[in-house]
Amino acid sequence: MLLLAVTCAVAVGNLYFPQAVGPLIAEGMGVSEESASLVVTGTQIGYTAGMVFLVPLGDRIRHRTLLVVMLCLTGLALLAAGLAPALPQLVAASALVGLTTVAAQIIGPMAAGMVAPDRRGAVLGTLLSGSTGGMLLARTFSGVLGEWLGWRAPYLVAAVVVLVLAGVMAYAVPDTGAGAAARQPYASFLAEPLRLLRAEPELRRSCLYQAASFGGFSAAWTTVALLLDGPVYGLGAHAVGLLALVGGVTMLCTPYAGRLVDRYGSDPVNTVSLLGILGATAVLAAGGLGGVTGLAGLTVGTLLLDVAMQCGMVANQARVYALRPDARARLNTAYMTCAYLGGTVGSWLGVRAYTGFGWIAVCGLVAGLAGVALARHLVAGFGRRGPRAVAEEAPVESRERAG
Repeated sequence: MLLLAVTCAVAVGNLYFPQAVGPLIAEGMGVSEESASLVVTGTQIGYTAGMVFLVPLGDRIRHRTLLVVMLCLTGLALLAAGLAPALPQLVAASALVGLTTVAAQIIGPMAAGMVAPDRRGAVLGTLLSGSTGGMLLARTFSGVLGEWLGWRAPYLVAAVVVLVLAGVMAYAVPDTGAGAAARQPYASFLAEPLRLLRAEPELRRSCLYQAASFGGFSAAWTTVALLLDGPVYGLGAHAVGLLALVGGVTMLCTPYAGRLVDRYGSDPVNTVSLLGILGATAVLAAGGLGGVTGLAGLTVGTLLLDVAMQCGMVANQARVYALRPDARARLNTAYMTCAYLGGTVGSWLGVRAYTGFGWIAVCGLVAGLAGVALARHLVAGFGRRGPRAVAEEAPVESRERAG
């Protein structure tokens, strides 16, 4: 499990470390910072494509084979990026990095099938903790190394780390997966996540919760940079980086949230997480006051928001992975795609709320999104009655054993 968590950290880190070396790329290649930002854009576009076209293969190809191939391709793409002679080649290589660095989204469904249902939440929480650590440490790693040895160094070091991990995973990962779905045509296979969204109400419910939560999270974090850099505080980008380090606390909270999911089920954890987001917005609203009080509100509020969103994610993933053991990768594709779409829309709405009405409007947006999810959650709770509700909440494997 430690190896899988480290692999998740490295895979997710590959998405985030280019953000810290953008200015160094601009300087080293003699281009504008706006042009250098295409490297990050290319990585994100590639990752979206990887979610759609490659992650579902976790139900079609043996897990060990798929992980090792993806890691090897990521390592080669990172090597190509580190040796790129000009910006167009770097952007293309970055898109390939994003496309192939989907190991974390393959490991989650794989790990869910390797453990008993009553330990699934704790395992998912541990893996999410690794992903969070990779996201936080990647920027620091690339920034320090890039300042010391130039922008190419983070890419080359990351390439070596990923290729070493590929070699280790070739021996350490169980050779699981590849059931009946392996015989399904690839074209129809890619449409499965949409069919699962139509067929599984619990998947739609989990997608709504996470899209709303991640949308509010993205709205807050996109606009907090504008707030700190604006006239209220007059601070630079380094202040946002320091504030982001607060999110490191979630590395400790998500494994605990997973254990709570194993003990009490996903719904109670979802309730607490959505209420936590609403509480976070009240604290974040104080950030508009400025000064020490405002900074304290932003620090505590972003911490509560991060913890609540990530704990909800553990609960939602545990619910989703219990639906169809034979289709966990495709379920994960549908779930994560909805989550990222929610984050994209949340960022877009957040910027417009901030520019039009100020920070308090952003807090209202975050609260509104969480309120929609909480209302749907309460309706789902009231619709459940007695033993039937317990049976519906139980994982598929448990119902099969009981029936």
